[in-house]
Amino acid sequence: MKSQKRIDGVQINKLLRYKLIKELYQKSIQEHPYTPTTKILEIYIFPVYPISRTTLYEILCTPVTKLLAEYEAKKQNESNS
Repeated sequence: MKSQKRIDGVQINKLLRYKLIKELYQKSIQEHPYTPTTKILEIYIFPVYPISRTTLYEILCTPVTKLLAEYEAKKQNESNS
């Protein structure tokens, strides 16, 4: 069975990747504000991060900074114990 530290590490890495994808999406939206999300995915995101449209929508709805802060707080509590 996987240890909790390893599971947390995988989640943190996934959230960091989500953060990069969200930043790329925001940059693309700022440059081309009237471009549909599907075209942003096709032109800018998919060549770098090959993800589906459904995954992109999941990423955009994920509160990445909040979850990363929670993992950081959990890490601090573990190191203080």
